[in-house]
Amino acid sequence: MPRPERPLGAGDDPVTTFARDLRKLRETAGRPPYRRLAREAHYSTTTLSDAAGGKTLPSLAVTLAYARACGGDPAEWEQRWRRTHALLAPPAAVTDSTTGDADPRPPYLGLSAFRTSDAGLFFGRDALVETLLDRIRHHRLVAVLGPSGSGKSSLVHAGAAKAGHRSVVTFTPGASPLEECALHLAAFADDSARVLHREFTDDPVNVHLRIRQALIHHPPAAELLLVIDQFEELFTLCTDTAQRQTFITALAHAATAPRSRVRVVLGVRSDFVTHCAQYPQLQPALAEGRVLVGRMTPEELREAIVGPAVAARCTVENALVVRLVTEAANQPCALPWVSRVLLETWHRRQGMTLTAAGYEHTGGIAHTLARTAETVYTGFDPDQQATARDILLRLTALGESTENTQRRIARTELDDSDTVHAVLNTLTAARLITVDRDGIEVAHEALITQWPRLRDWLAADREALHLHRRLADDAATWERWHHDPDTLYCGALLAHARERTKIALTTRERAFLDAGSAAEAARHAASRHRSRLLRGLAVVLAALLGVTTSATLAALKTTEADTTQHDTVLPQPGVDDAATPRLGTSALEAQLALAAYRLKPTPGNRGALISAVATSLDHVQEINSIAFSPDSRLLATASADHRVWLWNLAAPAHPALLALLTGHTDAVNAVAFDSGGTVLATAGRDRTVRLWDMRDTEHPTQLAVLTGHRDEISSVAYAPDGRTLATAGDDHTVRLWDVRVPTRPVELPTLTTHQRSVNSVAFSPDSRLLASGSDDRTARLWDVSDPTRPAQRSSLTGHTDVVVTVAFSRDGRLLATGGGDRTIRLWNTTGSPDTTTVLSGHTDAVSSVAFSPDRRQLASAGYDYSVRLWDITDSSPELSATLTGHTGAVESVAFSADGQLLATAGDDHTVRLWDMNPDRAATRVCETAHTPISRQEWYTRFPGVSYQPPC
Repeated sequence: MPRPERPLGAGDDPVTTFARDLRKLRETAGRPPYRRLAREAHYSTTTLSDAAGGKTLPSLAVTLAYARACGGDPAEWEQRWRRTHALLAPPAAVTDSTTGDADPRPPYLGLSAFRTSDAGLFFGRDALVETLLDRIRHHRLVAVLGPSGSGKSSLVHAGAAKAGHRSVVTFTPGASPLEECALHLAAFADDSARVLHREFTDDPVNVHLRIRQALIHHPPAAELLLVIDQFEELFTLCTDTAQRQTFITALAHAATAPRSRVRVVLGVRSDFVTHCAQYPQLQPALAEGRVLVGRMTPEELREAIVGPAVAARCTVENALVVRLVTEAANQPCALPWVSRVLLETWHRRQGMTLTAAGYEHTGGIAHTLARTAETVYTGFDPDQQATARDILLRLTALGESTENTQRRIARTELDDSDTVHAVLNTLTAARLITVDRDGIEVAHEALITQWPRLRDWLAADREALHLHRRLADDAATWERWHHDPDTLYCGALLAHARERTKIALTTRERAFLDAGSAAEAARHAASRHRSRLLRGLAVVLAALLGVTTSATLAALKTTEADTTQHDTVLPQPGVDDAATPRLGTSALEAQLALAAYRLKPTPGNRGALISAVATSLDHVQEINSIAFSPDSRLLATASADHRVWLWNLAAPAHPALLALLTGHTDAVNAVAFDSGGTVLATAGRDRTVRLWDMRDTEHPTQLAVLTGHRDEISSVAYAPDGRTLATAGDDHTVRLWDVRVPTRPVELPTLTTHQRSVNSVAFSPDSRLLASGSDDRTARLWDVSDPTRPAQRSSLTGHTDVVVTVAFSRDGRLLATGGGDRTIRLWNTTGSPDTTTVLSGHTDAVSSVAFSPDRRQLASAGYDYSVRLWDITDSSPELSATLTGHTGAVESVAFSADGQLLATAGDDHTVRLWDMNPDRAATRVCETAHTPISRQEWYTRFPGVSYQPPC
């Protein structure tokens, strides 16, 4: 039985009177229990009972929720609350001397972004504001990038207010960006929007001319700052691709044209960077002119909480500051919610102090999130509600004996439909989820733990949710393995997945289950066909049984003897053929490769086993070069698409794209990490070398651009001591750079003795030697122990065609060179360099070589689409494996520092990761082998060998 409410006092103070009226409203509604009110109002029973407790005035949101649950008129109760709140406001705060309002202007903006006029309330981002101002001073086209809810819009407006420009025009693109541009520039220039719109549509150059015309009577140095916020609307709302291109052309031309008088700042959601990167005119903004907005540090959060209050001559209790910082830290989209609850807390301040008690009465971040989520959800139509439910369930990781937590998903886990787009955009705009270029996650974990509706969904059928989570992962695996039939569900698992899954399936998941059903139906049909054949044969066999018994027994004995002999002396061709890798290797082929390797571990079988479990990283164009970081956790891949792709290899079987480095204006030919892994050097066809700060791997920043080569650059290498960088190019030179201070590289002497293009450079482990390979058919060794006075030590001749690649062994005793003559030469570098061995086997040019860290293997890549591993432990190196899988020329090969992985890159737009340990490869084969090899499949591939399924 519910306990009775505490009697109210006899006084008639505003709070008691307000509480008494709330109780009367509840009485009129039939005195429903607070548990029922809590379900309808989406507040806890304690919060609702306290609202009518008479101790403090509840927040406006709690009041309105209480009134709605009891059938009251929200508009009437909002007026009552505001009258009561005005009676409680301290005398000094009742009237604002500047506006005359009954309540001063709040120092917090809630979920709204800061505007230029709010710059005085913008705190916590001083360093980012300075970075933005520096970009605006030095670049005419600037992009502010960040995930939804990170505060990029506020940063843009704060920067615009502090940039010192007398003229600022701000707008969002909307569905018709040229029209919006014309409207706002017309207001600025006091001109006709219709005329400007027509001019901009006819020729985007007119934007530049109109801005110059509008500033003609301003001082010569005066410029317009044009701020386009929410630039992603250009792709989400504008469906006219021609207008989109015209608008981008207009902005870029206005900012970069001679005598330009405008600087352009774009606020872009980071998940739309790849959309922007498709337009070359935006490359300067995405490279040198970009500003990255990430999560706030605890110190920045503290400043964002306290700073606005101090500006409004208020104070914030330290206990409240500590609590907010604790609740918001490490949450992807916490800042808007901190501002929201601070706004409500400010309305409940005690005098001029924001208190922890006032914060409690707002319900805090958790209840604010829950209320907003409920409001957004109820505003959806039925189809959108179902989609929202499915998305939020996917964004939740189910706890086992622990709380449920947030789960980050890739955008590809959701369908690409209009309903999904609409729901995602609404949830993002409401700050309930955050979307960036890598994935989607809830804005704050409190949404999962405190929103009653979502809690009910999660509690309804946890087994079904677990089943769906597995289904989603397995469908992704099926797609990643090119629809391998051995990854499909069958039997009871297939039926269970179809019957028990509660979340609406995506197109990929439905296709996965449909493929399983089709395979099951095919198996059943084949089984029925076999049964009919067997019944027909049974009659014949019964008649012949007596005649054939003796012959059958004799045949069985003979077969057993042959099998024993076959197992002892295994025919090599049959086993090697069984391991021959096939394009799009299936789980069955992987098991056959493993079986062949165990039966006879030949180089061919070892290569087939490793090839069967290689991981593929797909790109959009050819990959020219690859490099592992020193800790083997990162892989940089240089692409012909003008970008460098950065991959996280913390889980090598499941690499994740971390970042795309943009800045080169042509194909990137080479990448190299320094010995500490904190700087990445990239070089390309645009004749530049760029150095990148890799301390924040998700947001690398450019440190310097090195120029000097007069033709495209083919290779780049760091000296292990970190002092020197070497670059080689088609201008026949090798250039040395002092990079001890990466932000201020110093050019050292240039090596000029090669007669043709230099294709590759490599330092010895002690940094004293530098090797170079050239189209002049020579490799050269240079003494660079003093990089300021390099000297050629020797010229290595022997190749009969261009030398494409050079590499030192980890002990520096061997140098490997490879080239167009299809051979690899090993040179002894301890004395006078001479050729020790020539390795032949490639059927086309050798493009890249790399030694394993333990100096036991050499990997070579070729234009014959293959990668070869050579055992170099003795004086007569032998081929130990051939790795296949690339469908184009292989351009680059590299070992990880720990020797566990080999990476290769090719013209087939893929990078492949190979696990060098056959035992681990065998484990991975069996992890994906849902169905072991059948006897029929075994004997088809291994005739006469006793049945020994490897998994």
